[in-house]
Amino acid sequence: MARPNPWHHATVVDIRPETARAKTFRLALEQPSTRLAGQHYVVRLTAPDGYTASRSYSVGSAPDGTNEIELTVERLLDGEVSTFLHDEVIVGDTLELRGPIGGFFVWTAEAPALLVAGGSGVVPLMAMLRLARRTNRTDLVNLVVSVRSPEDLFFAGEIRGPETTVVYTRVTPTDFARPPGRLTRDDLAGLVARAATAPTTTAYVCGSSGFADAASHLLVDLGLAADRIRVERFGPSA
Repeated sequence: MARPNPWHHATVVDIRPETARAKTFRLALEQPSTRLAGQHYVVRLTAPDGYTASRSYSVGSAPDGTNEIELTVERLLDGEVSTFLHDEVIVGDTLELRGPIGGFFVWTAEAPALLVAGGSGVVPLMAMLRLARRTNRTDLVNLVVSVRSPEDLFFAGEIRGPETTVVYTRVTPTDFARPPGRLTRDDLAGLVARAATAPTTTAYVCGSSGFADAASHLLVDLGLAADRIRVERFGPSA
C-alpha cells in the first residue's frame, strides 16, 4: 500500500481576488511539486489548544515543475477554514498542506478532453486549460463553464478564449447572445459530436452534486459513453 503524503508547510507568496467571494492563494512549497492537472491538496489549520480543521482544495495552476501552486478558495457563510483563509491569512504566513492527492480526475495533455464546470468546480479544470495553453495543445480541450453571473466567473481575465464557452444561468453580460438559463443539450451537443470523432476523448465534469449529475446526464443523453465521463462533486468545503 502506498504511504500517504506527509504534512508539510508552504508559504503564502501572493493573494489575489477572483470574485467578491473567492481568492486565489499562491503558495511556495518546501520542495518542487510533481503533480497532475486535476489534483488537490488538503489544508490543515491548528488552533493554540490543539484543535484542527482541514479541507480539500483543488489546484488551479498548471503543473510546471516548480515549488509553487495556486489554490482558489470560495468563502462560505460560517465556513471554518475558508473564512480563516479569507479573513486572517496574509502574504508571508505559512500553511500546513498534504498533497498532491488524486489519480482518477487528472489530465496529462495527451488525449482530447471535454471539460464541463459549474461555479467553483472550474478550478481543477482551469489547471487543465492552463496546461493545454502552456504546452500549445489547446486543440485537445474544450471548456464549458456555467456560472450565475459575470461577477461569479472565476479567472475572468484569463479564462475566455476560442476553446471556452461560458453559460450564465441568472444574469448575462450586455448583448450576450445566449439568454440566461441552466446548461442544456444545445450547449454541449456540438462538443459531444466532436468528441464522438475522437474515441480517446474523456469528459471531466466538476461542480456541485446537482450540477454534476445534471451535466453527466446531458452528456450521456447526447451519446457520450458513461465510461468516458469522470466526475468530481464539490461539497461545502467550509
